[in-house]
Amino acid sequence: MQLFTVGVNHTTAPISIREHVAFQNETLGHALRDLTAHGVREAAILSTCNRTELYCNTAHPEQALNWLAQYHKLDRNNIQPYVYTLPSDEAVKHAFRVASGLDSMVLGEPQILGQMKQAVKIAETAGTVGTLLHKLFQRTFAVAKEVRTTTDIGASSLSMAAASVRLAQRLFGNLKDQHVLFIGAGEMITLCAEHIAAQNPASMTVANRTLERGEELAELFNGQAILLSELPERLAEFDIVITSTASQLPIVGLGMVERAIKTRKRRPIFMVDLAVPRDIEPEV
Repeated sequence: MQLFTVGVNHTTAPISIREHVAFQNETLGHALRDLTAHGVREAAILSTCNRTELYCNTAHPEQALNWLAQYHKLDRNNIQPYVYTLPSDEAVKHAFRVASGLDSMVLGEPQILGQMKQAVKIAETAGTVGTLLHKLFQRTFAVAKEVRTTTDIGASSLSMAAASVRLAQRLFGNLKDQHVLFIGAGEMITLCAEHIAAQNPASMTVANRTLERGEELAELFNGQAILLSELPERLAEFDIVITSTASQLPIVGLGMVERAIKTRKRRPIFMVDLAVPRDIEPEV
């Protein structure tokens, strides 16, 4: 048995590939147990908007790739060109880079360490972490902490949420006249809302599948909540749209956006899709 990392990330695969191999945290436990039932002794899965990685203790890393394709009902040949397989020391170094934010789309972004810790916790709960992976992640987290405390990597780092807000500022300048819509009410949207609220926009609205959860988030920022079902009629009201849900199907379609732009008399809408799979149809 040997340590291997099998995965795809933002540098090796486009979003059209990454979204098809992504996992939701709610299904990770089942997925991990299924993976270890297919010949992999230990396993942890890190799945974020920019990467899906399988950290495995196995004699045959191709088992992990075969399982990944099978689990997501994909043709292995369609994803193999985008997949990297890192053995032993390479896998260890890669884990160090990922946890430290050195392998992130936004260099040094702070969220990835928490996401990796959560992935390990889920794997431990599922009973798929043994001695090898335990040692790997204990050392990985220690290295990540040392990197952040002894270097300046975190001094000017941005999360994906903060980077999205900064881009909006570049486009609009002052956000005080902009009406902002958040689709979803999870951790990423909460982070985005915190950054946007600091810019004192004209209004903030949360669209969510359940009104109660949307209202909980909206109240923190003196905003309002609407249902996802209201989006077709309400989208035209907003200048900035940031979306991040766990939906397996797009929420914002081309027709919806075209109607909104027509209603706005061609005034543009700045849209940021932070979801994997995508919340906004590629055609948009």
